[in-house]
Amino acid sequence: MIRQQLTIVNKLGLHARAATKLARLTGGFTCQIRAGKSPPLIDAKSVMSLMLLAASQGTELMFEFEGDEQDHARDEVAKLIANYFDEGE
Repeated sequence: MIRQQLTIVNKLGLHARAATKLARLTGGFTCQIRAGKSPPLIDAKSVMSLMLLAASQGTELMFEFEGDEQDHARDEVAKLIANYFDEGE
């Protein structure tokens, strides 16, 4: 299992479009991916669960990756978040 804390950096936070992009990305991996501010963590493959985190800009989320592809999944999730969900800011 890999644990990594990631900070939501985009101006609008983890809003509907960003949550959808994250869920689509995580849904493409066979490993389990969970996220949250504190335990219990939610399924990061669920758009609704991600939106319920209400993660605004600057929120630190803990991500857990477990199973096949966990390293690749962690890298891609970190890249998407650092890249402002491909929205520019």
